[in-house]
Amino acid sequence: MTPDILNFAKQVTNGAQPLGGCVASKDIYDTFMQTAGPEYLLEFAHGYTYSEHPVACAAGNATIELLEQEDAPARVKALAPVFENLVHGLKGAPHVQDIRNYGLAAGLTIEQMPGEPGRRPYEIAMACWRKGFYVRYGGDSIQLAPPFISTEAELDRLVGALGDALTEAP
Repeated sequence: MTPDILNFAKQVTNGAQPLGGCVASKDIYDTFMQTAGPEYLLEFAHGYTYSEHPVACAAGNATIELLEQEDAPARVKALAPVFENLVHGLKGAPHVQDIRNYGLAAGLTIEQMPGEPGRRPYEIAMACWRKGFYVRYGGDSIQLAPPFISTEAELDRLVGALGDALTEAP
C-alpha cells in the first residue's frame, strides 16, 4: 500500500527541534497546484507554526545526513525481525491481550485493572523505569520505540525487563 499523503515529524530532527513535513502523491500535489487563482497565490494556504525555522531546518538536514551516512534504514530492516521475535515472545505473558509491531515500533494492549482503566500500563511503565528502561504508556497500552542505534542485546534487555514488569504487575 502506498499512502496518498504522509505527514512526519519528530525523527526528521531526532527530536532536537520542532519540525515536521508532508509528502503527497503526484495526483494530490497536482490537484492543489491546479487552482483557478493566479500563479503567485499559495495553493495550500495555512499557517505554519514552525515554518522554515532555520534551526529546525538545520537540525532536520543534519539528522537526514546522519541517517544516510549510517544507513539507518538498513540497520532497522536488519533489527526489525529480531525485535518482532522478542516482542511477540511476550505472547501469553500476564496481562497481555494483543501485540502488534512494525519495524522498531511495537504496541501491547494490556488487560485493564477492574475499575481503574490505564492503571496497569502505568504500573508496568514505572516498573520498567526502575529497571532502567523508559517505555511509553497510554490508555491500556504499552508502546515501544527503541532507537535506531539499538543492538540486539539492548533489545533483548528491554523486552526482558518488560516481561519481568508484566509478571510483577498487579
